[in-house]
Amino acid sequence: MTTMTSAKIDVPADVPSSKQSLYEQNFQTMTKGTGRLMLFAGDQKVEHLNDDFYGALSDGTPITADDADPEHLFRIARDGVIGCFATQLGLIARYARDYPTVPYLVKLNSKSHLIKTSQQDPRSLAWCSVDDALTLRENGVNVVGVGFTVYLGSEFESEQMREAAQACFQAHRNGLVSVLWIYPRGAAVAEEQHPHLIAGATGLGATLGADFCKVNYCKPKEGSPAEAFKEAVQAAGRTRVITAGGGSTDVRKFLQTLHDQIFISGAFGSATGRNIHQKPLHEAVQMTNAISAITYGGHSVDEAMAVYEGKTQFSL
Repeated sequence: MTTMTSAKIDVPADVPSSKQSLYEQNFQTMTKGTGRLMLFAGDQKVEHLNDDFYGALSDGTPITADDADPEHLFRIARDGVIGCFATQLGLIARYARDYPTVPYLVKLNSKSHLIKTSQQDPRSLAWCSVDDALTLRENGVNVVGVGFTVYLGSEFESEQMREAAQACFQAHRNGLVSVLWIYPRGAAVAEEQHPHLIAGATGLGATLGADFCKVNYCKPKEGSPAEAFKEAVQAAGRTRVITAGGGSTDVRKFLQTLHDQIFISGAFGSATGRNIHQKPLHEAVQMTNAISAITYGGHSVDEAMAVYEGKTQFSL
């Protein structure tokens, strides 16, 4: 096993001195002292409705029957090695009392995938505030952060940016970590995953005050994606870039891409949902452990595969 040491924490200047120790505690909980983040994403219950939780994948592979029940997400979060579990406030409120050991990140806004860009540019406004999220913490729920999505390039980008900036500021004022999902999307966006545009998205995340910025991995027209993605990591400065896990794919391929993103591009982890929760519980838990073996443990792809296959264990 890799010996992990505590990474330096750059506490933002909008964190009051009275909340600095709480911010540091939440940051360390999420990053396990490494500065990297393995975020388990469950916000697709809104973003993709039931498409991600019932039926089959596009290649015909069945989604596990476990996934039809929202509690499957909480069981994974409890039993797996994760930094935090991100989902909407209402879902956390329903289940968190039965899963008190899970670190939660409250997603403050969401939208479904039903309204296409041909009808209207994406618009996702806040459902609840940081103060609302704090009511969970007051009731004993381990809320460590908040999250917000911004659709860069949407005709509604300005109102989403305003709400995201306020969410980051209010999170810091209360000792919480902020994570922004930033996706270039809308009629004005020709190439959503162009490396230069993705770098613009991570730079936006920095200006909005995010601690972590989640973006889709870039797709350069030529050359290595891992090399091209370095621009996005550099553009973010002290804001730490994490990558979206995307749709379910081959496990080794997923882990290799993650390894490249972290150890070639310089990214700080991933936010993964479907590649975890669409699997049966035991397999899903093993997947969280394999992802964390790379993210937190610095393990090779082969070592992470051994964790996934149950040949070796990874724990913190």
